[in-house]
Amino acid sequence: MVNIIASFILFTRLPFWRICQPPKEAYQAAVEHWPLTGWLTGGIMAGTLFLACHILPFPIAVILAVIVRLFLTGALHEDGLADFFDGFGGGTDRERTLAIMKDSHIGTYGVIALIFYFALLCGVLLSLPPMTAVFAILAGDPLSKMFASQIVNFMPYARRQEEAKNKTVYRPISMGATVSLALQGLLPSIPFLLFTEVTWWQAVLVPILAATLLFVIIWRRLQGYTGDCCGAVCLLTELSFYLAVLILSLIS
Repeated sequence: MVNIIASFILFTRLPFWRICQPPKEAYQAAVEHWPLTGWLTGGIMAGTLFLACHILPFPIAVILAVIVRLFLTGALHEDGLADFFDGFGGGTDRERTLAIMKDSHIGTYGVIALIFYFALLCGVLLSLPPMTAVFAILAGDPLSKMFASQIVNFMPYARRQEEAKNKTVYRPISMGATVSLALQGLLPSIPFLLFTEVTWWQAVLVPILAATLLFVIIWRRLQGYTGDCCGAVCLLTELSFYLAVLILSLIS
């Protein structure tokens, strides 16, 4: 339980620290419960969209739902996405890329990445039927966090532990934790299976390919991962899932 609370403290801005103060070891295992954080953030985002679209125009409801999740997470993953694109766009080698990603200032590549990310996110959700968008968020948030968490098993941390932004390096994920991650990531998709006509397993293939491609890009440049890489993989695989759902809904 303490590891789950550590995950909520690390990946959201909600005051779970009032419940308990987890030890350092709990934060090293926090990534093993990252999809559970997606249950919370995705559930609140989907719930906001569901309620808001009954009293507001759908475009306003979508924007409001995105804003709510940004407040819940403190834009943690969006910050990682911007740093990732700044580093990989402006850096030409490993050391320069890491230096740019560590810089707290946002650059041109980061700004452009955020503009296109939010444009695509809102555009895709707006193009889906409201209830399909709600179920897609419920499924996509935990699913993307499940895929992103696997990076710690494929490569080492790219910096020294004391250089980490949160001073935490995640431990490798055990076989038991991998099974738990799969359940955490896949169970929220059950409503999607029951109440939509989209072939869900086909939609999942796209974020698998997206995560694999991102892992290869990260490894070739850094030979390791950073927290910014985790955030970027999380958001981009989630976006790829929504795009796949949209395409499948249009051709079904």
